[in-house]
Amino acid sequence: MANLLGVTVLAGADRMRSAVEGALGSGGAAPAALVHLAVYPGESAEALHRVLGISQPGTAQVVQRLVDQGLLERRPGRDRRTQALHLTAAGRRTLDELLERRAETLNALLAPLSDDERVQITQLLEKVVAGLAADRPEALTTCRLCDREACRREPGCPLVDTIRSSR
Repeated sequence: MANLLGVTVLAGADRMRSAVEGALGSGGAAPAALVHLAVYPGESAEALHRVLGISQPGTAQVVQRLVDQGLLERRPGRDRRTQALHLTAAGRRTLDELLERRAETLNALLAPLSDDERVQITQLLEKVVAGLAADRPEALTTCRLCDREACRREPGCPLVDTIRSSR
């Protein structure tokens, strides 16, 4: 079972990475930055770097690349030292395409399953996902490429309590 899960996770990650990078035209942490900032507009590069799990200079490069592409803008932050990061209209359109491609890719992985099997695997994956993070920072990192609208639908995100309780 563990080996089958490993193959599935790796194939899914490869396919999902290809799909989201195709929507954005670049990869690395940039797709996750768009997803996170759509849910948490106005966060600083410091907060973003913790979610992305990359260095501060790496985060600065991602932010600059997204600004140069017209997908992100910097605004004055809470104090003189920080800048608030916000998606532009083009950034939102790119995010929508990115999430659409992500969904298509993941749905293709699930295509061999019957409706009953999808119900079963959903219940099992909810349990697995609920155990993936012990606190808010870990949950935000885990969810960095999630479709947050999908998580708002029933039954909801298995990590929502972890994210809320640690604020």
